Amino acid sequence: MNSVPESAWAKSSYSSGEGGECVEVASWLGATHVRDSKDKAGPTVSLTPGAWAEFIGFAAQHNA
Repeated sequence: MNSVPESAWAKSSYSSGEGGECVEVASWLGATHVRDSKDKAGPTVSLTPGAWAEFIGFAAQHNA
């Protein structure tokens, strides 16, 4: 597995910095990687561009 450099990660604009659910994403080597911003050494999810686009479309339709 390729390590994603710290400089590639960006915190979600929905992350308030007050705790709770915070995610970071990074585009690296043809995939989108997602991790918990409070556990940067923890697991990540890696998605193909198509899977990421489907997820974003789903999230946009179900935004509360």
